Amino acid sequence: MLSGRGKWRSYPKSNREKAIEDILQVFLQSHPSNRLFASVIKKTVVSPKDPVEVAFEQLASRFDRYLIRLHKNDKTQRGIIIFDKSTYETTIQSLATDFRTIGYSWGVIRNFSEVPLFLDSKASRLIQLADILAYAIFRHFEKGDSRFFSIIKSRFDSEGGIVHGLHVQQ
Repeated sequence: MLSGRGKWRSYPKSNREKAIEDILQVFLQSHPSNRLFASVIKKTVVSPKDPVEVAFEQLASRFDRYLIRLHKNDKTQRGIIIFDKSTYETTIQSLATDFRTIGYSWGVIRNFSEVPLFLDSKASRLIQLADILAYAIFRHFEKGDSRFFSIIKSRFDSEGGIVHGLHVQQ
């Protein structure tokens, strides 16, 4: 979108930037229970481990811990993780099953209502929103450009001043 490829080519860069900012504002202003979770990993830091596996373990565990906190406050919920279609679908499905049955590094996932789902971003506005959120995070950590990240940084899951929803391993 920002680079102006495809259908975005006909829009001036300032309009594309404004569109991204507007989309991020929609998330920022959404219901306070909408929390953001992300894992930023430099591949060489986790090598020889698969960075997708490391990231999914971080996301799944942090999301599960969030649901545990809700339960402790008498707001019991079950969660679901939805991904954009990916070549990693089989790997992630297998990991999710393992996390629920034999556990992961910090315990067993207990609060997911379903295995992770995979949707094509072309068919889902929710996944398109997730793509824009991921892009804002990518620009911040990979390019040092915080203009989009600064809009959403307050929406990472946190409690008591501790940010739980953002894992960074660089």
